[in-house]
Amino acid sequence: MTRILLVEDNEMNRDMLSRRLSRRGFDVLIAENGKAGVELAASEKPDLILMDMSLPIMDGWEATRRIKANPVTQGIPVIALTAHAMASDRDMALEAGCDDYDSKPVDLPQLVRKIEQLLAT
Repeated sequence: MTRILLVEDNEMNRDMLSRRLSRRGFDVLIAENGKAGVELAASEKPDLILMDMSLPIMDGWEATRRIKANPVTQGIPVIALTAHAMASDRDMALEAGCDDYDSKPVDLPQLVRKIEQLLAT
């Protein structure tokens, strides 16, 4: 079963997205801030990470940089999920090391296509 680490601080977004992904057959791990996301990525080595960018303790940009700098986790694809929908926000996410970008509110079929594309590479 594909394991996805969802790093999301908003309880409603976290609950809604994790339930929808679980119904699609994914095993969803949860981290509520960037620091916990970095630690969980290293200990659990999920197949893919969905990273909110505006997080407490450590934001998603820094968490992604640390995940991509760690030889243990650098190969894990990261999709940025953010309400920041400007082209510059996408560029910033990719510069931080994210492999793809999606804006909120989440379009689940579109997000699942991105997940499947990254897992196939």
